[in-house]
Amino acid sequence: MKAVVTSESGSLVVEDRPDPTPAPGQTVLRVASCGICGTDLHLHQAGALPPGAIMGHEFCGEVMESVGSLKAGERVAALPVLSCGSCERCRSGLGAYCETQRTLGLGDGAGAYAEYVAISAHEAVRLPEGIDDDHGSLVEPLAVALHAVNVGRIRRGESCLVIGAGPIGLGIALWARHFGAAEVIVSERASGRRAMAERMGATQVIDPTHEELPAALDRITSGGPDVVFEAVGVPGLIQEAIQHVRFRGRLVIAGVCAAPDQIVPVQAILKEASVFFCLAYEKDDFQYTVDMIDQGRVTPSPMVTDRVGLSGVAKAFEALGNPDEQCKVLVDPRT
Repeated sequence: MKAVVTSESGSLVVEDRPDPTPAPGQTVLRVASCGICGTDLHLHQAGALPPGAIMGHEFCGEVMESVGSLKAGERVAALPVLSCGSCERCRSGLGAYCETQRTLGLGDGAGAYAEYVAISAHEAVRLPEGIDDDHGSLVEPLAVALHAVNVGRIRRGESCLVIGAGPIGLGIALWARHFGAAEVIVSERASGRRAMAERMGATQVIDPTHEELPAALDRITSGGPDVVFEAVGVPGLIQEAIQHVRFRGRLVIAGVCAAPDQIVPVQAILKEASVFFCLAYEKDDFQYTVDMIDQGRVTPSPMVTDRVGLSGVAKAFEALGNPDEQCKVLVDPRT
């Protein structure tokens, strides 16, 4: 099969690789669409993946061989983990947190920037006919955002601030409005992404380079937002979130920051703020996302800015390194 792999020099190149061989309890998908994630970009920029690694963990595709209740020809999205399926976490729909799982596309297992990918059959979620391939590959990032909003316990009529309008931040804005937030304020430097945020549920968008965020929040809210979502993952933003949240508000840290960071705890203590860190999703988040897209209750398509084949992945990574108009780039290995 054709796949995008990390070369010895660290660049991304298209190579011929062996088709995946499924282990017991696994099946193979013919990949129809796979999104480029910010985590992919950060791993690539840091040179964190070994030569020969295949990235891609936001995908959907066609089942090639029947396994259990999955039938050949069915279209599915899947949690990108090779989980055991038998431990307590897996039995509870928490395969993403299985202690023995291998994550697809992040160095442990081969991902879906390829014509085919092996998945755990029990982690697949069927896609109704009304969900096209683009939306199928958006299920994973939307499930990440849904999990963050659930962790933040958004209640109808509350206000929230989303720091960052990348795909996860946009998804958080989408779900926050879906669950009844009265104000969804998105802070983002890139003009193109601010426009996307408006199309995906933001009631207010702020360019922090032109307007001081505290002043803007005072103008929009009384006492600060009830919930602040940090969806960027760079040092300094957790402290910024603490500064912005209201008394007894909640902070949800969804951005993945791998660098050391510092906070001033007393500022959160004086506010009695609750701080939550979140990762990934539950299988129910996948199913709920599929159901809401199928019913037309959420529409994530505004975040899709580009579609490329395998040969266009390297250039897409370059563009996403300093994005403005670019947001979610989808890879179609069939083209």
